[in-house]
Amino acid sequence: MSRVAREIIEAVVLALIVFLIIQTGVRNFKVEGASMQPTLEGGQYLLVNKLVYFKLDMARLSRVIPFWRVDQSGEAGERFALRPPQRGEVIVFHYPRDTTKDFVKRVIGLPGETVGVESGEVFIDGEQLVEPYLTSRDTSSSNEIILGDNEYYVMGDNRRGSNDSRNWGPVAGELVLGKVWFVYWPISKLHVIGGSP
Repeated sequence: MSRVAREIIEAVVLALIVFLIIQTGVRNFKVEGASMQPTLEGGQYLLVNKLVYFKLDMARLSRVIPFWRVDQSGEAGERFALRPPQRGEVIVFHYPRDTTKDFVKRVIGLPGETVGVESGEVFIDGEQLVEPYLTSRDTSSSNEIILGDNEYYVMGDNRRGSNDSRNWGPVAGELVLGKVWFVYWPISKLHVIGGSP
């Protein structure tokens, strides 16, 4: 085999490896609608970090790793490898009522917390949540809900125009796809999306 052919094959293999790593760790997402305005606008393209919320199947690991034992009292199932979603982060997830659709919203309530909305103000375990990312408020209210061990309460930043956990309840952890990293298109709107407030 000639040196040129070998170098071409090596370059193609390297490109495939890089492509697979990127596809595994990052995905793109197109914003549709106005539910996250002013943070995100319809038509923008986002890069979503899937690795930050990568999930491990604890039962499967216990079958592969000889010294790994799964406690049947609750350790079995999927767990986040690095860390779970944090309050204030903007995430992409499968819509709970139709998992063929993906939504983008902000994490408001975390597992085990009690979340309620009164006249547009969000309360977590009875304490009002400070939300510096909002530019306008609505006057909606919703009943208090106690989140389960693997449930997240999500809301859009445009509260008047957002279909979110106030309407259809919490998002299960297994439906979370990743954390929004940054807007990459249009170039004029390029910016990093911040994390927790």
